[in-house]
Amino acid sequence: MTRIALVTGAGSGVGRATSLALMKAGYTVVLTGRRADKLEETAKLGAGVGNSLPVPADMADPASIAALFAKITDSFGRLDLVFNNAGIGAPAVPFEDVSVAQWKAVVDTNLTAPFLCTQHAFRIMKDQTPRGGRIINNGSISAHAPRPFSAAYTATKHAITGLTKSTSLDGRAYDIACGQIDIGNAATDMTTRMVDGVLQPDGRKIPEPRMDVEAVANAVVYMASLPLDANVLFMTVMATKMPFVGRG
Repeated sequence: MTRIALVTGAGSGVGRATSLALMKAGYTVVLTGRRADKLEETAKLGAGVGNSLPVPADMADPASIAALFAKITDSFGRLDLVFNNAGIGAPAVPFEDVSVAQWKAVVDTNLTAPFLCTQHAFRIMKDQTPRGGRIINNGSISAHAPRPFSAAYTATKHAITGLTKSTSLDGRAYDIACGQIDIGNAATDMTTRMVDGVLQPDGRKIPEPRMDVEAVANAVVYMASLPLDANVLFMTVMATKMPFVGRG
């Protein structure tokens, strides 16, 4: 039986690397994100590795998410894995200067979208044969500790932890497992700025170590590879020397 996976934010970074790793592991991967050209790039990179289906969708639009899952149902009739990976941040401005529009944009993409994707996945997974599936949420190190001027992003990532726990609990009845991967400083376009320096809580701006994004992709594949009677509830994958643990 062909296993079907959905990866949001599949056009770049962690989403692209994970999509390619899942294809290599034998999944047919539904690639979604806002930019069709980036999804096609991911599909072409994986053409010699495995199968994929690019389906552009806007994670901030509930109707677009519903259409995405309708396409999955029509194309494959089942869904075995969802990686809720897509996310955005608000501008790094003082707390009091974050606008309501900026706050809502981050909440819509980082929290409401994973909630809606999980709802749609439940409806498919609980009724398919074999029953069940797995949902993996991208929590980020920000699910544990904030960076300066990141209230909106950090709040949504802390909320993802609650969503992960609730999904894990409510999915038990349907053989749906849910876990969370918290990523620290994966080397992607989004973290290129870390090479030159990142603002620290004490006001200094210092370079931070990064790790190969393949480490994240391989971790997600491991989580996905478990039988449904086993689950990684939380996993942290981080650059070993990044300033997360300790007093720095």
